[in-house]
Amino acid sequence: MSGVVHFVGAGPGAPDLLTLRAARVLAEADVVVWARSLVDPAILEHCRPGTELVPSDDRTHDDVVAIYARAAEEGLRVARVHSGDPSLYGALHEQIVACKALGLPYEIVPGVSSVAAAATALGQELTIPDVSQSLILTRRPTRTSMPSNETIQSLAAHGTTMVLFLSVRRPRELQADLLEGGYAEDTPCAVVYRASWPDEVVLRCPLAELAVAIRGARITTQALVLVGPALQEAPDAGRSHVYDAGYGHRYRPLGRPDRYKKVPRGAA
Repeated sequence: MSGVVHFVGAGPGAPDLLTLRAARVLAEADVVVWARSLVDPAILEHCRPGTELVPSDDRTHDDVVAIYARAAEEGLRVARVHSGDPSLYGALHEQIVACKALGLPYEIVPGVSSVAAAATALGQELTIPDVSQSLILTRRPTRTSMPSNETIQSLAAHGTTMVLFLSVRRPRELQADLLEGGYAEDTPCAVVYRASWPDEVVLRCPLAELAVAIRGARITTQALVLVGPALQEAPDAGRSHVYDAGYGHRYRPLGRPDRYKKVPRGAA
């Protein structure tokens, strides 16, 4: 039997946000490599007795690839557990390259993103008709550089809603970049620390007060910064067309209630 690596999204924090597929993969794994600094250990309850558990936070990339090489040689099933969704800031690309070099099959198991958990913490939708229909996910350059065409200033110029990962360590510089890009000082902002965890913290403020709010709460890691028009109170914003009485489609023909298509029980 050939080995395989499953890159598993553990979700933003709360262990009950783990997907059914992720739970199945954990239950079948011979080796679980997990980011214990970012992932709730409760998810390991899905592993069977005797599973080899390897924390990844004190390992280098080469250390983890050595586990993949052993999996290829011994036919092991490896679950590499990432926080959130592995396709977003998950150092996934370099691991896929390593698996391909080893001839080792791999699978990506999606996870609930911290973006979704942050929106839940805020209790609102991030794409509101007539307010903001685009969502930019990005970060400030730190140890990881950014492409020259992806500066915060250039992205802020769109004026839509932006979610910033890994960007709270230098809040004054972040605030300055957003202002320079064109967001007004009264643009609504939110900071969500450890979304869905028991110690979750939610801050709201105008952009002019963002740096003070972050520093005052002593938040330096594991937080998302959201900025843009979708965060404002918008009770009079446009409604969705798809549920409007004047909008017809194949399940709700306009003006022909006799032609409503019956949807089987359990269908969307």
